[in-house]
Amino acid sequence: MMSCYAEFMPTPPSLTPAQRAQALEKAAHVRAVRAAVKAELRAGTLSFTDLLARADTDEVVARIKVLSALESLPKIGKVKARRLMEHHRVAESRRLSGLGPHQRQALEQATAP
Repeated sequence: MMSCYAEFMPTPPSLTPAQRAQALEKAAHVRAVRAAVKAELRAGTLSFTDLLARADTDEVVARIKVLSALESLPKIGKVKARRLMEHHRVAESRRLSGLGPHQRQALEQATAP
């Protein structure tokens, strides 16, 4: 018996080989930029405040999840990052571009050296 939802399932868009290659290239670029930003955070060469400033102008950086960015900071692990987010009422799925002004300010203060 076929599921009643099968008829409502959307089909993925059909892409030409050139469009597919372009999409794959863009995805690889985005992953590389995010990895580089996290490495800078881990090394301490980029502060959380500087990261938020960069997110205002760079769409790729703006799409990084807040939790992932906090976990990349020195001396802040997974537990401390989650506690910070919970304390400042930031959802785990929130991205840098989605932070409100009060949340931004609170996280900047909490991560300041």
